[in-house]
Amino acid sequence: MPQLLRIGPYVIYFWSNENTPLEPIHVHIAEGQAAPNATKLWISSNGKVMLCNNNSKIPERILQKVIRLVEANSTEIIEAWLEHFGEIRYYC
Repeated sequence: MPQLLRIGPYVIYFWSNENTPLEPIHVHIAEGQAAPNATKLWISSNGKVMLCNNNSKIPERILQKVIRLVEANSTEIIEAWLEHFGEIRYYC
């Protein structure tokens, strides 16, 4: 699982097995280390982020900081997704 960013104790990463067909671009967020049922954020084609779920139960204030961090780095995240998976689809 490629780790992309870290904010405090939270790691932002891709899950390497993203199903067939490949899911739309998104990142997972978990406290400490990657977890199979973590918070998921969709990344749109314009770099904005939408919350899919908050399975990690990240407090709202911290979650908003994470969302801003992902949006600020969306270009690099999209490039990393393409490099890792070889294709890209967007949720919207």
